[in-house]
Amino acid sequence: MSNYKHILLAYDYAQNNEKVAQKARTLADQYQAKLSFLHVLDDIAMADTAYGTVLDLTQKTDYRPLEEHKAKLSALAESLNIPPEQRWLIWGNPKQEIVELAIRQQVDLIVVGSHGRHGLAVLLGSTANGVLHYATCDVLAVRL
Repeated sequence: MSNYKHILLAYDYAQNNEKVAQKARTLADQYQAKLSFLHVLDDIAMADTAYGTVLDLTQKTDYRPLEEHKAKLSALAESLNIPPEQRWLIWGNPKQEIVELAIRQQVDLIVVGSHGRHGLAVLLGSTANGVLHYATCDVLAVRL
C-alpha cells in the first residue's frame, strides 16, 4: 500500500454507504491525506445542463431534487470534515466522472462502495467495476 496523499470518496447514497465514507475518513487520517468527496448525479433529469457538468454547491436553484442532493452532500461532507473546495457534485456518467475527476485532481486512491452483484448485473457492469478498470490510481472497493 502506498503512502496516499489525496483520497477521493465516490459516494452514491446507497444503503450502508456510511461504512464507505468512514473507511475513506479513516484512511485519510491514517495517511494524513487530503480527503475529497464526489457524488455523481445520474438519477434525476437536469434540464438546461450539459452532461458531465460540475454543479455549484453554493448556488441556489428552484429545482427541488437538485437542492435535496446538495443538502445531503453538504451534511455528509461536513460530518467527514471535508472542506467545501474538496466537494464535487457532477451530473453525468458515474464511472466516467469519477475517473476523470481523480485524474484532474491528482488523486492516488479512490474509495467506492461495491454491492457485489451477481448474474445479469455483473454482465451489465457496475460503477465500482468501471472505476476499477479505468482508474489510473489505486481503487478500494468497500463491500456493502
